[in-house]
Amino acid sequence: MTEATTGAAGAPAIKRLRFGWYSYGWAAQVFETTVLAVFMSRYLPSVAEHAVGENGRLHVLGIPIAPASLFTYTVSLGSVLLIVLMPIVGAFADRTGRKRQLLFGFAYIGAIACVAMVFVGLTDWVLGSVLFMVAFLTYKCARVVYNSLLPDLAGPDERDAVSSVGWAVGYLGGGSLLALNLVASFLITDKSELARLSLCSAGVWWAAFMIVPAVVLRKMPMSADKHAPAAGSAITAGFKELGDTLRHLRLYPWTLLFLLAYLVYYDGIATTTTLAADYGQNELKLDDNILLSAILLVQFASFGGALLLGRLAQRWGAKRVVAWSLVVWSVLITLAYFLQPHQPVQFYLLAIGISLVLGGSQALSRSMFASMIPTGKEAEYFSLFEISSSGTSALGPLLFGLVLQNTGSYRSAIFSLIAFFVIGLVLLLLVNVRKAIAAAGNDVPGTLEQSR
Repeated sequence: MTEATTGAAGAPAIKRLRFGWYSYGWAAQVFETTVLAVFMSRYLPSVAEHAVGENGRLHVLGIPIAPASLFTYTVSLGSVLLIVLMPIVGAFADRTGRKRQLLFGFAYIGAIACVAMVFVGLTDWVLGSVLFMVAFLTYKCARVVYNSLLPDLAGPDERDAVSSVGWAVGYLGGGSLLALNLVASFLITDKSELARLSLCSAGVWWAAFMIVPAVVLRKMPMSADKHAPAAGSAITAGFKELGDTLRHLRLYPWTLLFLLAYLVYYDGIATTTTLAADYGQNELKLDDNILLSAILLVQFASFGGALLLGRLAQRWGAKRVVAWSLVVWSVLITLAYFLQPHQPVQFYLLAIGISLVLGGSQALSRSMFASMIPTGKEAEYFSLFEISSSGTSALGPLLFGLVLQNTGSYRSAIFSLIAFFVIGLVLLLLVNVRKAIAAAGNDVPGTLEQSR
């Protein structure tokens, strides 16, 4: 940890650094909401539909692709690339110590790619796919570095709260731009123009608000034991350190078990939030405006949910709160099975329930993991953490699709996701957090000591 952090947690210097860290969440979360969740997922397939040939297929390297599948295939390809790319980024960040420069380098490339999406015309599916891929990869790589700063900004007893505030501010930022995009939808009747301008607005927002963390985090010192070798030697060393990290991971079995638990239950979280609108549209017969307003509701309500669970974690410990949140997730999945068609109030209530546990379960998982990893290897280990949440979340959609295909029921498909929360909960309960923290050579949080 930095000197500023280990000094006095309430000192103005560390508060300022945390403000800069929170500000990045406000700036970057718009990619998740405006770009990934709402507009690109609809606009890219629409562009592909206008560009297809006589047989109704796109052709990539001789492979026919259905236009409706272009977005999901692009995300899948990006996820595979991230499995290779993110550990290298993490090792490079730890090797050089230049986390701030890497964070903003990746972020500005992603923001520029989003701004350039305004030029994606009705048949420019190649340009749209390339720009989205660039933005997707750089956003995820920036997030590896962003997460790795958490141990430098908060000690063991403050980490849950700081992580929760970071998630909360991010949801507030993402929701704010999405609200402006929805207002614009009433003023712009051309759906193509609305999508392009909304995607561009995400890049402008990301770049503009990134000025604040870029200035504030400039005061964050580079670790004393780091040096900045030539790029070639750093990349070579990055590959070597990645191999060392994977080999040494067996020395931290509890951390590895937590990663496995997180991989399972986050797959359930990601699949539920991704397919909730699909379930609402096809099974509950809800209109687009209901679905979009529910997404907006989740963004703003998750602000309070993340703060609430962060406060509870200070009293009862992160593991206990995350475990109970998984129980709540299981209850929500069960309730979703029984929702009635054409009942938007029921869907809104479900959205509020999801909001209460969505941000907090993610934030506390991040802070728990930050306590289980060795000092000086934060970016490398957080690259594995991000792979668990970004590069391997494929089992949930696969299970959903298989159940839907074999039963023809969206209700059965959505209910099948409860397996991820139950299995993830069991694995999480098996994790000895105190031993994981001690094995990594870190201080045990006071909440764990009090619970002995």
